[in-house]
Amino acid sequence: MLVIIGAIFGAVIGGTIAKRRGGKTLDVVQYVGVYALAFALLGMIATLVVHRLAL
Repeated sequence: MLVIIGAIFGAVIGGTIAKRRGGKTLDVVQYVGVYALAFALLGMIATLVVHRLAL
């Protein structure tokens, strides 16, 4: 669940940053992809940590 939320949140943040910097369409797409991937990775790590600590 945290992975999906992280990916969506990252995509929104990345798109906002790219638009604010005046990026063209492909720039926005790249920022959305990179930020979504990065935040999904952070969400996966957080999920693993929570799962390991819940013993």
